[in-house]
Amino acid sequence: MTDDTPDPMKILSAALPYLKRYDDQIIVVKYGGHAMGEEETALRFGRDIALLEQVGVSPVVVHGGGPQINAMLKRLNVQSTFVQGLRVTDEAMLDVVEMVLAGPVNKQVAEAITRAGALAVGISGKDGGLIRARKLLRTMRDPGSHIEQVLDLGFVGEPEAVDTRVLKLLIGADIVPVVAPVGVGVDGQTYNINADTVAGAIAGALGAERLLMLTDVSGVKGPDGALIPEMTVAEVRAGIEAGWISGGMIPKVETCIYAIEKGVQGAVILDGRVPHAVLHELFTEGGAGTLIKPAGTLIRP
Repeated sequence: MTDDTPDPMKILSAALPYLKRYDDQIIVVKYGGHAMGEEETALRFGRDIALLEQVGVSPVVVHGGGPQINAMLKRLNVQSTFVQGLRVTDEAMLDVVEMVLAGPVNKQVAEAITRAGALAVGISGKDGGLIRARKLLRTMRDPGSHIEQVLDLGFVGEPEAVDTRVLKLLIGADIVPVVAPVGVGVDGQTYNINADTVAGAIAGALGAERLLMLTDVSGVKGPDGALIPEMTVAEVRAGIEAGWISGGMIPKVETCIYAIEKGVQGAVILDGRVPHAVLHELFTEGGAGTLIKPAGTLIRP
């Protein structure tokens, strides 16, 4: 062994306190469409999730699939419209969204984890009544008249309730649940739901130890552009109020806040394109990305 070769025993001993910390704990991982990347990236993610299960962690994966939906819509020559970052979903588009999310994307993620040595099962929020959804209502202020208007996004929904029985049965059988973000209303109507929102709702319902939001940015950056390693909920709200947390980062941090208020111990926004980002966050000192935590708590050892 050369001097610059990592000592496996040192690596193991360094990770041991973290392995003990997360033993038998639920970790919800939101796997973003852009973070999925190419096949090797997906396979590496599968290996990392399988490793979590094999060392005693209970991972639950919620995946997106925006790029994959876009590719299918392009093949079908269907135009997409977005309002406030959400895809307007009519009945025809809903069929495509559900087909892609609950079909090939869901099964590819589950297969990558299974291939790596853990048993994973792909389900959608419609299976077993996992996610009861309702129509998402958003308002937008008209820039000319300053009158607020209700936006009709079609069959875009939000979680109204999460029934965790199916997830707990899978977790109890050492099976990794892989969840596609669609839900069903009380009237049987299917809804397309933002994957971040679904991950936060599931993490809160399960009382997860961690919510990991894998995306295509390194985390929350301060006014100086530097990555912020840790923030309390109050500091996040202050950043939104001051305007330096803005744009697409706002719904991500709001999902983290929601999950924490529901009992999740900490939520992390991190770059899913970085190799082994999940393992880096959970099993190394300092972690990766931005940890959002309740006030006055010490989360990272």
